[in-house]
Amino acid sequence: MEIRPILSALLRSKTGAILVALQVAISLAILTNALHIVNVRQAVAARPSGIAGESDVFHIRMRHLVEGSHQEQLARQQSETQALRAIGGVASAAFASQAPISRSGWTSTVAASRAPGTETALGSMYYSSDSLVDTWGLQLVEGRDLKPEELVDIDGNTSPETLFPKSVLVTRALAAKLWPGAGQVLGKTLYFGSNPDGNAATVVGVVATLQSQGAELGTRGELALIVPMRKTFSTVMYTVRAEAGQLDRVMKEAEAALRASTRGRAIITMQTVSDDREERYRADMALSWMLIGVSVLLLLITASGIVGMASLWVTQRRKQIGVRRALGARRADILRYFITENFMITSVGVLCGVAMSVALNQLLVSQLEMARLPVAYLAVGAGVFWALGICAVYGPAFRAASISPATATRSA
Repeated sequence: MEIRPILSALLRSKTGAILVALQVAISLAILTNALHIVNVRQAVAARPSGIAGESDVFHIRMRHLVEGSHQEQLARQQSETQALRAIGGVASAAFASQAPISRSGWTSTVAASRAPGTETALGSMYYSSDSLVDTWGLQLVEGRDLKPEELVDIDGNTSPETLFPKSVLVTRALAAKLWPGAGQVLGKTLYFGSNPDGNAATVVGVVATLQSQGAELGTRGELALIVPMRKTFSTVMYTVRAEAGQLDRVMKEAEAALRASTRGRAIITMQTVSDDREERYRADMALSWMLIGVSVLLLLITASGIVGMASLWVTQRRKQIGVRRALGARRADILRYFITENFMITSVGVLCGVAMSVALNQLLVSQLEMARLPVAYLAVGAGVFWALGICAVYGPAFRAASISPATATRSA
């Protein structure tokens, strides 16, 4: 089939063709970037927190109404931890200061040196009197776990600031941030705070991944450290790993055991790691579903526009179609004519849409620090709209091919 007659017909009726091409271009630009954002958001929401078997881990936060002395609080923490470990189905229990992706906790400025201009980082600081490596199932990639004899008990009200643990575990991301290019970080000194007289600790181990309580985007969300410290406050947190399939029962029994031990003098709240993840990424998932809905709606609107415009052209060209049929044109020829015509219009829209997609992505990158749009999205998006154009025009084209020469002539 020659393209020139089709192009000549389009030039005589440019408005409809331009509108369809423009609709395809805008839809392609929005669709590719929307789906790219959806993919990025879902990848972020699926990042590992570092806790192995998240579905079996939960946290208990207790606010004691009667605070007590430092020694009384230490004894209470030990008693409550032992009570949790005594529950059937508890694989491990530990005192912890905070939980990953919980959006609540402490951070500390850390540096590799006190020298001016040294790289610093804001790390999420987890402290515990027990092994979080064991309870959370963290992957220790270098060095060793913290030892019980390295534990430091600190009174949150009276202990001097210089009383601080001398050993620390860091995440791989924090080690790479503070000592870029260093092949070995074990034995290096980590300095806390910006005060030259601040505390320092020696790195004795590196864990693969442990997200911060905020779970920020990028490697910033994995800047974390663990110190062997037990600090007394009126509010404490315990993290518990239940055996597989025992989570619900263990949570009920743990709450009952702690309420019995405190005789109602504490406010107890419980949260699973799965719940923390759901709450942390609720907005991201809502945005993803909204963008998916917008993308589907755009495809439907674009398909409706193509169908409507092709149907109008079929109605306007009934006489020409009848003449062609009378001159010997087959149904396949009429069908191919309309499909080719629509493919040409869609191709113009796709080419413009690719350019608009890149421009829109550049704007998102510069303003919102989004990732650059991969070429694969452009290729897949172009293929989707080419296929959509062919499918959408097939119905009107089939009706045009079904027009008989006599009917078209009488209706002229």
